[in-house]
Amino acid sequence: MEIDGQTAIVFGSALAAALSFIAFALPFLNRTERKARIKEVIEKRKRDLFQAATQSIVPGAHKSDEKSLSAQESLAMFYKVQELAGEMGEKVRDQMLQAGNRDPRAPLKFIMARALLPFFFAGISMMFISASEEEISDSLTLLIIFGAAGFGFYLPQILIKNQIIKRQEEIGLTFPDALDMMLICVQGGIGLEQTIDRVAEEMAESSPLLAEELGILSAEMSMLNDRRAALQDFARRVGSGAARNFATAMVQAEQYGTSVSQAMRVMAEDLRDQRMQEAERKAMALPPKLTVPMILFFLPSLFVVILGPVGVQIAHMNL
Repeated sequence: MEIDGQTAIVFGSALAAALSFIAFALPFLNRTERKARIKEVIEKRKRDLFQAATQSIVPGAHKSDEKSLSAQESLAMFYKVQELAGEMGEKVRDQMLQAGNRDPRAPLKFIMARALLPFFFAGISMMFISASEEEISDSLTLLIIFGAAGFGFYLPQILIKNQIIKRQEEIGLTFPDALDMMLICVQGGIGLEQTIDRVAEEMAESSPLLAEELGILSAEMSMLNDRRAALQDFARRVGSGAARNFATAMVQAEQYGTSVSQAMRVMAEDLRDQRMQEAERKAMALPPKLTVPMILFFLPSLFVVILGPVGVQIAHMNL
């Protein structure tokens, strides 16, 4: 079947229109999906807090049939981790929260990974050594095995640390803007809980991570009687200096009766200055980092361009 030019033009125009519509609608769909996910996390946190409060008041209250662990089971899991690893268990739990992993089983999985991966990598290295046709000395064999075991031991910690740094950097970039919006809401007479909830909705598009953390903070402040505990929990989950300063300032403002708006204004200016200083530091560190690539890639080609014609002329003269 032959397709004439007019049919091809019509088909191509329809295809281009469909692709244009998809490209136009996709950001809105992603925005809706992000907001729905954040609302789901917030509602889950509210259900866990409500269930924990119900269990503390009525010990025989009916438990939810959800597949996820309840707040009471999460607390029991935390105590199991703390009993197994002592203070390290609490530190691991904080690291999981800072990395964005809220699964109650995550600390146990992390500890098990650090315990089992050294043996796994050591076994892999022994398999490669035994399969090697060349003879390897005993000292080098031990060095390879212990190096592989050390790599397996530190690998989970490195991955979690990188995830924490990425989350804290993203939250730190947008936290001053969130404080500015909080300042506007507070000066407009809105309460702190409603302010944080409103800012979480507004930040869902630009910074889903910060919106999620602020949404959980709003849920805890509305469900818990102790606002100070909710703010401290927020600082522990995020782990960055900005979050700790925010929690400390809000606690002190509530405790001593100081102005919340003034504290937010000072923190926003300070965080914005820190963000600018960090950008300047990265800009100043760029020239030393470019030295080696310039020596390896730029200078040889420059020498070829400059000295190439001279070499060709000398070759013709010798001929």
